[in-house]
Amino acid sequence: MKLFVGLGNPGAKYARNRHNIGFMAVDAIAKDHGFGPWRSKFQGEISEGMLGREKVLLLKPMTFMNRSGQSVGEAMRFFKLDSTDVTVFHDELDLAPGKVRAKAGGGHAGHNGLRSIHDHIGAAYDRVRLGIGHPGRKELVSPYVLGDFAKADTDWLDDVLQGVADGAVHLAAGDTAKFMNAVALRTAPPRSSTTTPKSETKTSPAPKAETATPDDRSAMQKLLDKFR
Repeated sequence: MKLFVGLGNPGAKYARNRHNIGFMAVDAIAKDHGFGPWRSKFQGEISEGMLGREKVLLLKPMTFMNRSGQSVGEAMRFFKLDSTDVTVFHDELDLAPGKVRAKAGGGHAGHNGLRSIHDHIGAAYDRVRLGIGHPGRKELVSPYVLGDFAKADTDWLDDVLQGVADGAVHLAAGDTAKFMNAVALRTAPPRSSTTTPKSETKTSPAPKAETATPDDRSAMQKLLDKFR
């Protein structure tokens, strides 16, 4: 069994926050793969289902971000899982919006949700880092992550969430490369070999017709010119 954890803050107030992209990711997986209804357990909301041959529990901690580890630790202990069975989906300031990276283990880089999970289950869990970009200055980080995605973000955000859902079966099977390929097909689809670049489709100007020069020679002059 695998435990997929989406990080965020509970309540409608935070639903569209950049900090809640982890919640959005597991919601997309649940929707696309026919998981069961969400219900309250382990200080969070859970939904159960299958990804390929793997049974997976989706978890959204309802403890608020900085206490996410309480919920994760409780679920992990109940099902007697190892920390390597856990994958956490979270917002990542150090990646540009629309970029996704999978990672095994590592530090928490100041992320309050990851810091709490570290405290409760250690650092040996997998992560899916969902890029949201950085506001540029440290003092702007808090209002930025707690701010809603802009309308202009809709297209890339939808592509990221759909890509994560598309690749979830591979992620559950432990095939990170195939997971990342599935995400890339949504976020950076390859160009069709039959597509002609716009610069090559421009119509070339038609050559100018040559203008005939009037022949003012006399009949005698024309005859003489033939024998020259």
